[in-house]
Amino acid sequence: MVIRKFLSAASIVFAVALLTSTTNATNSWGNYHWERSTDQLLLELGDNMSGQWDAHLEVASADWSVSTVLETPVGDGGTSPRRCRPTRGRVEVCNSRYGNNGWLGLAQIWVSGGHITQGVVKNNDFYFDMPAYDSPEWRLFVICQEVGHTFGLGHQDVNFNNTNLDSCMDYTSDPGSNQHPNTHDYEQLASIYVHLDAVPVSDDDGGGNCNPKSKKCKGGFSGPPAMNQLDLNGPGQWGRLIGASASGRTSVYELDFGNGNKIITHVIWALESD
Repeated sequence: MVIRKFLSAASIVFAVALLTSTTNATNSWGNYHWERSTDQLLLELGDNMSGQWDAHLEVASADWSVSTVLETPVGDGGTSPRRCRPTRGRVEVCNSRYGNNGWLGLAQIWVSGGHITQGVVKNNDFYFDMPAYDSPEWRLFVICQEVGHTFGLGHQDVNFNNTNLDSCMDYTSDPGSNQHPNTHDYEQLASIYVHLDAVPVSDDDGGGNCNPKSKKCKGGFSGPPAMNQLDLNGPGQWGRLIGASASGRTSVYELDFGNGNKIITHVIWALESD
């Protein structure tokens, strides 16, 4: 059996740094962030998970809620795990056997005018059921990182073989100590969300203050309808490749609909067995 290190790009890796006067953290994902009008962004994580994944989602939710600018409670899922469709104003988190397609996990964000309006996280049980990934350490590492990407966080480091930074936003081949955010991640979130948006967000506008229980919020993304009508499980639907790690183990794709409307996909590629 040959193990091919074809690792999956777990979320959404964008460029490098957003530096502000408040912190010196540098693992922001471009300038993407959720719109907000209150000091703490309430962003619900939809639970479309089964089995042991539920416990890992609860841990990730509690970890990210330690941030001074985010509260990320777990709520009822708003989609089917297999389809994992987005819901405006929240992040849907899913697991399913998405198939022998190469990716272990991914995060996708829908962006309008620089603001994230909805997101999904997918964990591919086809690979998590294999011995190489069938462990609590791998599951928690991937779900923590992918959820972190949907807030606008990038990676602290993309070298899989150097010393762990004790952060789930650090790529690694051994996730034993990289299962939770660290101080640097929380500092970066504070930097990303240092400002309030000038116009209060309403149910009609989407964004993090959109009440996911509202019929208006569940009405869908306000951009082009085609943005919510795609099968986004494979590279053929992800748009153009805009970034990749030197090892090729992570990739970022952008599907541009014009007028500031985009879907961005960050993938972490899985070890495949031949």
